[in-house]
Formats: sequence, C-alpha cells, structure tokens
Amino acid sequence: MAKKQTNLKKRVVRKNIARGIVCISASFNNTNVTVTDEMGNVVCWATAGGLGFKGSKKSTPYAAQQAVESAMIKAKEHGIKEVGIKVQGPGSGRETAIKSVGSVEGIKVLWIKDVTPLPHNGCRPPKRRRV
Repeated sequence: MAKKQTNLKKRVVRKNIARGIVCISASFNNTNVTVTDEMGNVVCWATAGGLGFKGSKKSTPYAAQQAVESAMIKAKEHGIKEVGIKVQGPGSGRETAIKSVGSVEGIKVLWIKDVTPLPHNGCRPPKRRRV
C-alpha cells in the first residue's frame, strides 16, 4: 500500500519591519534585488531572470525596473516603509533600478550608497599578449 502524499504549503511569516536596505547587484548579465532589514537579514528578493527574462534581455534597464518593483511589492507586505539603497556592479540597470525604488508608492528612500568593490592595485595583471 503506497503512502498518499499531501501538498503542504509553507506558510510565509509576515515580519513587521519599518526600515530596510535594498541591495541592487547589477552585473552585465543580470540584475539581483535583495531587500534586507537593517541587520542584513534577507526579507525578500527578486531577479530579472526569475521574472522570465532570458538571454540578453535580463541585462536591460527594463528588466531591472521590473525586478525592483517585484521585490518592493513583496517587501511592502512585510511592512517596509523607509529604505536605504546599496548599489553594486557596472550593469546597465543600475540607474533605472534606483529610480524605480523611489517611484514605488509608500516607500521613502533615505540614502543611496555605491558599494562596488574597487581594487587598490591588488592582483598582478596577466602578462602582455604577443601576437
């Protein structure tokens, strides 16, 4: 006799967080948007690829805008009203993502910070190419 499987849905716990941080990672291939609380614990996230954009369309400013709007809708369900923005990476969706966080209804942007890592002449570059 086989066991009957039941589909149990995991209940989403709604947190009551007033302030958060929106971390936007804009690479050349994709845009990741992560919303955290002030301690850095992840509340929700969205990516351009996760929304159904494929290939080179993932790296467009429009895909970044859609990813931000999706993440902010999820974040508002947890009670987030004020956010700071951390931006990382050289992608084309950077500016559009920042603008679309500010345009979301009921969200106030407190600060914007660029946290892209910059080398202080760290690794030695590869030797010169001879052709």
